[in-house]
Amino acid sequence: MDLHILDHRLRVISISKNGLVNFTHPLIKLIFLRNRTRCKFFSLTETPENYTVVLDEEGFKELQPSEHLKVESSIWLPLNVASNGNASSSSQAVGVTKIAKSVIAPLAQQHVSVFMLSTYQTDFILVKEKDLSVVISTLEEEFNIYKEVGGESVPMHCQDVPNGLQKNGKEALHPVVIPKNQFCVMSLDPDTLPSIATTLIDVLFYSNSPKEDAANQGLDCIKFFSFSLIDGYISLVMDTEAQRQFPADLLFTSSSGELWRMVRIGGQPLGFDECGIVAQISQPLADSDISAYYISTFSFDHALVSPASHRPRRGHSERNRHAPAPEERSSSQLISDVPSELDDPRLSLQLQWPMVARQQEERLTLCLD
Repeated sequence: MDLHILDHRLRVISISKNGLVNFTHPLIKLIFLRNRTRCKFFSLTETPENYTVVLDEEGFKELQPSEHLKVESSIWLPLNVASNGNASSSSQAVGVTKIAKSVIAPLAQQHVSVFMLSTYQTDFILVKEKDLSVVISTLEEEFNIYKEVGGESVPMHCQDVPNGLQKNGKEALHPVVIPKNQFCVMSLDPDTLPSIATTLIDVLFYSNSPKEDAANQGLDCIKFFSFSLIDGYISLVMDTEAQRQFPADLLFTSSSGELWRMVRIGGQPLGFDECGIVAQISQPLADSDISAYYISTFSFDHALVSPASHRPRRGHSERNRHAPAPEERSSSQLISDVPSELDDPRLSLQLQWPMVARQQEERLTLCLD
């Protein structure tokens, strides 16, 4: 398989709910007025706590410093895995599950922190620029590694990158909560984006006040909406309540209309130095051949897992040039006994499996609050 280091240098920032009014102008420009900005990588995710924005350096220039803006200090590089057609696997799983053992687990073993961003088209693994040499040395036996430079893919080797790894924080156990609302992952033809502009602005910026969002944090359903516009391709993640506000004939997903349940990771903000968080979730899913999306945000991580079985993740609109061809998701079960318990939104999981060796035993404990 091929691993591509994409030609984007990214920043991860947080905008407070109270301070959103100070940033609506540049955010609307980044979402709708592509001819007025050189930004090529933009993702905005709303959670109950804040807005997470992942964007390249050109987009970052659009945001003015503010007390309502928190900026993670690192430069992040997006990685993307593509099959070269020679790899064979009996697994039907896709998404973060497919790369759990080949990418996520090895990086966790080397104490490399990752920030995941799954979209309708593909899955991006963000690593800190200073960790790139360790990433390459860890993965070069498994992958052909290329770096995009000026639109061309240049082969990369460990000696091509200076070693600047600083050992990241050790992994810890994190509570996991499953909210009640169901989610869908969709896409949109960029040419029709103006047709949903008023609805998208309403959902992103005006649907809830900060007080309402704070009050809903402890309830069965949480507010989660993600919009990504990356290299010209659009991805949207929303719950079914938000979906009903959009015209059904413009948004597209798999023919089955698949719905997903969220697993929200973290009782306290996770930070950016700890390693192994994504691995703790993705490895047991990979062991059971269960597909999943994974979206990291400034404070918490979110996995989307389907309780249904044998449903397609992505339709024939797959367009990312490095992404594999459309594949079928296989979700015959969730983790252990989770499917029969998903209807209880108070369910929390305590996941315990050190990522120091693949042979180590995993343990999953289910408990009710």
